[in-house]
Amino acid sequence: MGIVPLERALQLAADVDLDLVEVAPMARPPVCKLMDFGKFKYESALKAREARRNQQQTVIKEMKLRPKIDSHDYETKKGHVVRFLKAGDKVKVTIMFRGREQSRPELGFRLLRKLEEEVAEVGFVESSAKQDGRNMIMVLAPHRSTKAAVGRKGDEGTGAEAEEAVAEPSAQA
Repeated sequence: MGIVPLERALQLAADVDLDLVEVAPMARPPVCKLMDFGKFKYESALKAREARRNQQQTVIKEMKLRPKIDSHDYETKKGHVVRFLKAGDKVKVTIMFRGREQSRPELGFRLLRKLEEEVAEVGFVESSAKQDGRNMIMVLAPHRSTKAAVGRKGDEGTGAEAEEAVAEPSAQA
């Protein structure tokens, strides 16, 4: 209907026994529709529920190591870290120090740096190694391409979104 004064829009809504619903308050001028307000609330709740369902949940997996880990054990743990990163999950790597090991934090830094270099093709360091009491912690995150590939597996659009976007402008008041 184009741009009309508020009083005229309210009169038009009353004439057809509908409500004047503001659908885009931040637009200049604000966009309103003549529709049933209950239906509008229901549709907006459905859209919010759908958005929550499609939202990616960030999962943080944890891998615990010791500074004097055996090479085979290290390779096994590294394999788990790579698998988690390929699945699109973040990985929190914790190195636990006991007794006199606490006086040699450079062993932990060296081990974390080695792990960081070996998993560089599937992930990157989100937060660098930090000493936290008896533990040293580093967080690895997957590269964006890994997350996108994992997220695309379930995405199949129906095209209904485009039809909805075309139908809305004609009903604006």
